[in-house]
Amino acid sequence: MVSEAQQRAKKKWDDKNKDKNRIYRYRSYARKFIRDLATDDDLKELDELIHKRLND
Repeated sequence: MVSEAQQRAKKKWDDKNKDKNRIYRYRSYARKFIRDLATDDDLKELDELIHKRLND
């Protein structure tokens, strides 16, 4: 069980760091997709997008 003070502190941090939270959430979704759901075609497309982004 989490104390009331910890809940308030987490809410305060979350409110001040919305962008960081979004990045953490999207990163987690992307990893889950790649590990568990992506087909070979999906992985090839992602690989192309990544290479394009790194080389620009």
